[in-house]
Amino acid sequence: MAFRPLHDRVLVRRVSSQEKTPGGIIIPDTAKEKPMEGEIVAVGVGVREDGKIIPLDVKAGDRVLFGKWSGTEVVLEGEDLIIMKESDILGIIEATSAKRRAA
Repeated sequence: MAFRPLHDRVLVRRVSSQEKTPGGIIIPDTAKEKPMEGEIVAVGVGVREDGKIIPLDVKAGDRVLFGKWSGTEVVLEGEDLIIMKESDILGIIEATSAKRRAA
């Protein structure tokens, strides 16, 4: 993809939500909420402060949680993505050591 966000913005791809509840009930598309979890696709260079560029804390490939109404939805190359500021990201989801061993 040939898109690079500017300044402190990031490009995020939503992670697909679950199709079933833990009890096995299938959730129809009309009842699904948009997931608040995503994967960083691209990041800007950082924010300029006092003439210096401060790099972002996230990088491409990080899985993150963000606010329900965060960012601006865009379609790039037929894919639904979100452009948001780094400050809209609530946190980075890190893989636990048990999951790392299984992978």
